[in-house]
Amino acid sequence: MTEALEEANVGLSRTLKDLFAGAVGGVAQVLIGQPFDIVKVRLQTTSQYTGAIDAASQILKNEGASAFYKGTLTPLIGIGACVSVQFGAFNYARRAFEAQNASKSSFPSAVAPSTLSYGQYYAAGAFAGVANTVLSSPIEHIRIRLQTQPHGAGRLYSGPLDCISKLSRSPSVPLGLYRGTAVTFLREAQAYGFWFLAFEYLMQSDVTRNKITRKDIPTWKIALYGGLAGEALWISSYPFDVVKSKMQTDGFGEKQRYKSMRDAFAQTFRQEGLGGFWRGIGPTLLRALPVSAGTFATVEMVMRAIT
Repeated sequence: MTEALEEANVGLSRTLKDLFAGAVGGVAQVLIGQPFDIVKVRLQTTSQYTGAIDAASQILKNEGASAFYKGTLTPLIGIGACVSVQFGAFNYARRAFEAQNASKSSFPSAVAPSTLSYGQYYAAGAFAGVANTVLSSPIEHIRIRLQTQPHGAGRLYSGPLDCISKLSRSPSVPLGLYRGTAVTFLREAQAYGFWFLAFEYLMQSDVTRNKITRKDIPTWKIALYGGLAGEALWISSYPFDVVKSKMQTDGFGEKQRYKSMRDAFAQTFRQEGLGGFWRGIGPTLLRALPVSAGTFATVEMVMRAIT
């Protein structure tokens, strides 16, 4: 009984540390990535810009520098929570796979208990993405609405709380605030499966190649591997993100264009071809490098400091 209690306390302590490190990483992610994100969303949801530079120039000219941080309060709070959940869920799943591998370690073909297979890393990341969707779907919906609303007197929402209130009534919480959740599930599972897989593969390869421990990997390498993992995240999941953005900027009632996720995919392909699913990928990949690098470097440094 005592051993079981001690084991439970150790597990809880690890989870709390994972959640805290993820939350700090999430704050860094928002502060670094928000200006890139607003350009990405504008490119995904409107055709008034010729490209990323034109979008950034027009936003700066017409709305001012502060426009690049429109809707930041919601993600600053929310994305911190989301990244916290991502790392907490990933490490929970990782430890479960490690325990599973350890139970099979008596067999010659078994994976070493401390090492996950590539499939297991992907599955742990996908689990983290799915767990994160309950939070990320409404948070991103609110952020996108605030980022794309008209400037000045034509504003639709006075702030995050007003946006939440109006979306919840349009026409209901599931169809309003949580619009686009089905495609968000697909995007999050695919994105975070590849995100964690790419990062862990690069980290483990460095450990094996240089015969060092994980704590010996320098910060600049952690940032590099994190940045590359960010590229893998978006390349693997971007079409889902485009459809999500289209659904979450769609109108309500008679103004609604997309009846479902499937209809959004079909209309995008019919009207824009395959290229429509990759609109805005340039600034997204540009954003992914520093944002993902900062996230992983921050999380790793925090974990080293508190363990």
